Amino acid sequence: MDCYDACQAEIIDENIKGSKEHKTTNGKLCVNFANLLKEENLKSSIFEGKQISLKESLDILVDKLKNTKPEKTLFYKGSGNLGVMQKATKNFFTQYGSTLTKGSLCDGGGGAGIEAGRGNVINPPLEKLLNADIIIVWGRNFSVTSSHMYNLIKDKTFVTIDPVCTEIAKKSKIHMQINPKTDHELALLFTRFAYMQDLEDREFIEEFGSGADWFFDISRNRPVVSYEATTGVSLTLVNEFFDLIEGKSVAIMLGLGVQKYFEGSQITRCIDSFAAYMGYHKKDAGGVWYLSDSAFGYENPFEIKLKNKHVSIPLVDFSFYDLVFIQGANPVVSAPNTQRVIDGLKKSFVVYFGTALNDTCEYADLIIPSSTFLSKKDVRLSYGHELKAISHEVKIKDENTISEYDLASFLIEQFNLKKLKSEDEVISYYEKHKPILEEFDTFEFVEDIDIEPLYKEKNDDNFYYITGKSKNSLNSQFAKDDFVYLHSSTNFKNDDVVRISSKYGNANFKVRIDDNIKSNCAFFFTGNKYANYLTPAQEDDASHSAIFQEVLVQIELS
Repeated sequence: MDCYDACQAEIIDENIKGSKEHKTTNGKLCVNFANLLKEENLKSSIFEGKQISLKESLDILVDKLKNTKPEKTLFYKGSGNLGVMQKATKNFFTQYGSTLTKGSLCDGGGGAGIEAGRGNVINPPLEKLLNADIIIVWGRNFSVTSSHMYNLIKDKTFVTIDPVCTEIAKKSKIHMQINPKTDHELALLFTRFAYMQDLEDREFIEEFGSGADWFFDISRNRPVVSYEATTGVSLTLVNEFFDLIEGKSVAIMLGLGVQKYFEGSQITRCIDSFAAYMGYHKKDAGGVWYLSDSAFGYENPFEIKLKNKHVSIPLVDFSFYDLVFIQGANPVVSAPNTQRVIDGLKKSFVVYFGTALNDTCEYADLIIPSSTFLSKKDVRLSYGHELKAISHEVKIKDENTISEYDLASFLIEQFNLKKLKSEDEVISYYEKHKPILEEFDTFEFVEDIDIEPLYKEKNDDNFYYITGKSKNSLNSQFAKDDFVYLHSSTNFKNDDVVRISSKYGNANFKVRIDDNIKSNCAFFFTGNKYANYLTPAQEDDASHSAIFQEVLVQIELS
């Protein structure tokens, strides 16, 4: 599943329990795993609203593919399941000649920023987190999105940097309730303070750093007090922060919130550069954790490099394609600019392939049920830590469902293409292979930034649009929460119906008052089925990725 911890389960007395052998799971399953076990799974194919057999659905798919120009088909895969066997279907569509996607709806901008500084996107070993003294949670609802990792370090000292007073913020020694899209400014302010207090790690900078002086020059290009005004973080609180971290080993748990902007890669790179300025990257304890490249050091057994056309995932115009194959994704909720997505899907033949019905299925012509994770082999690599989990078949597959590997094999045979490696061969490779997590030799500090602040456009009548994860759902999976959360100072009341608009669209929402939300923000949980009516179908400046929070909204009673 699409989460940092990738908890592992085992069968004990015919019941599914958390594995005690898996370090992060530590015998406990998270609420999302529990929800997954209760989810009602698809057990029948559907064509134009009517149930049909699996064989009939596969025949329809083959017929449509044989009568469609490959370049006019789109393969669109989501992150609903990050098991390596889920990649098998892409092998077929690549060989077939489909248009593929590039970029990300999630972490792309931040990943590009991390890679620009270090050369890769790899998290430090989990042990370095366990040995850290101070944990800085920056733009990440850590106790919710990483509940297992949090439980391993819950007794440590925390600092939270977030516009929302999350549960982890309430448990933190310091909470900096920052203004959205000013995280790079706070990182620059921290760098300035580090220099003034002689806390920079000159040894690290001299041995591994390149461009550190240029980075520091950026931080001193404006008066210190000006940072206080723009970030919303007081200089007094910054002083307290440095008193707290001086002489301590520090881990920064960096979240997606900081990089959901046009210049998200630069913002993230500024934060990572501050961490390097302090020398956090090469210590025995601490470091910076983000969404790492979970497959680093492994070969992709299904990868095949051909000259397929690629389209940026936030820019996809579904109406351009005669056939759209959607696997494990819910673009009607998760992709930017919902109305554009719906309008596009209505003009294409849409095939949905997944384990459960979702909002996108309403616009699907053909629905093919995927076998559940309990009835297929797989390997799960985590982007929160270096541990891996091998998943075995523990339940007989429903005869009306098909696994990703079996569907890919079937289609490859129908089109006489190159066969896949056997399932056992793929699983065996991951069981036996242990990648070497390479440390970087040189850290490239960011030497120039060009970031347009949102506060320059903001006035007293509009709000920053921000999103975050819910403890009861994984994006659009499981529990639904379609409210907008506002601070009481906005003078709206619980259950008010408001019309929220941006320059990209509008929608109606019911209000929930929550003074944990910063007063200048409108907060939505990811998976809110109306929130992306407000967001731009645009890409960032570095990674072909979505920029959901690059928007200001207006709110009025409906």
